[in-house]
Amino acid sequence: MTETRPVAAPRDDPASAVPAIELEGVQKSYHAYGETVAAVRGVDLTIAEGEFFSLLGPSGCGKTTTMRMIAGFEEPSAGRVRLHGQDVTDVPANRRDVNMVFQSYALFPHMSVFENVAFGLRRRGVPKAEITRRVGGMLEIVDLTGREKRRPAELSGGQQQRVALARALVNEPRALLLDEPLGALDLKLRQAMQVELKRIQRGVGVTFVYVTHDQGEALTMSDRVAVMNDGVIEQLGTPREIYEHPATRFVAGFIGTSNLLEGEVTGTEPGSAVLSHGPDGRIEVPMRHGREAAEGDRVELTVRPEKICIGLDKPGDGLCAVRGTVTEVVYLGTSTNYNITTSAGADVVVFLQNATSAEDVAVRGDSVWLSWDPCHSYAIGAPQ
Repeated sequence: MTETRPVAAPRDDPASAVPAIELEGVQKSYHAYGETVAAVRGVDLTIAEGEFFSLLGPSGCGKTTTMRMIAGFEEPSAGRVRLHGQDVTDVPANRRDVNMVFQSYALFPHMSVFENVAFGLRRRGVPKAEITRRVGGMLEIVDLTGREKRRPAELSGGQQQRVALARALVNEPRALLLDEPLGALDLKLRQAMQVELKRIQRGVGVTFVYVTHDQGEALTMSDRVAVMNDGVIEQLGTPREIYEHPATRFVAGFIGTSNLLEGEVTGTEPGSAVLSHGPDGRIEVPMRHGREAAEGDRVELTVRPEKICIGLDKPGDGLCAVRGTVTEVVYLGTSTNYNITTSAGADVVVFLQNATSAEDVAVRGDSVWLSWDPCHSYAIGAPQ
């Protein structure tokens, strides 16, 4: 019996020349109860060879449907899917050179670790010596050497996850699709597996496409992240870009904790605008990416909680400064969180690290000044 390989471009293609995965105008609609429901609305996406790429968003945003179209389990209503330069839109899942790992590991309970990992190779008629070599090498990569004879029930959740990964990777796919694979693990194990997954991905050099609703997972592991909402990609970039410079109100609220403030433009300077916020608040916000604002416009901006300082005295010139009243103080060990209502009625959260002192800089009911460097203000949306 000869081994049949899935449809794929040759492996010696220059990685820089052909992306691993391309989606062009991909849409997916379902018909239910006489209505047409759009799950994915015209997604364009390019994923590089060897990249750890995450699709991030809330339930129902279209991320899993997008992955299933890459895998071939769903057919696009419109658009094209390309794997390594080849159009596979009409190619069935079993003929695509990708593998998929689900939240439920679907291991065979009656088989040993070795046989679970070797299953796909045996189905393809790979010679016994080659199976032994490849399975042994993959178990070493996922740190399961010595556990070859154990059954899944004798393994921890994290070890079962690594068996599922090894079983998918031993077939040498050019891309591995992972649909919320850590969702069944407890928090501590999930955090440990995030580091393991990134280590394994770097070790094998395979393109990983990871679906999750957990922002921490996406920020920890990914080279780039696509934040999805209502079937579209709201922002695509590195974890740092998405966290530090959210493009929309949705991204600002979904990624981490973000404070949304609004003010009226009272003056402009080259590349920035000065806003009033309350009777005595002044916020300077850079107008990036060609944005412009005129005096009298209302501008919405975001600033992260860890960028803000709290003081009882008005800060010096050059800083953004907003007056407010402390409504709650929460001690969290490594940090203290302050909830503050500004003089303009906005709710603001501030995270202060307890690096030098565990004493509160303010208590509930105090009138305080909030200050931050203007570079940490980020305008979202268009001025109104």
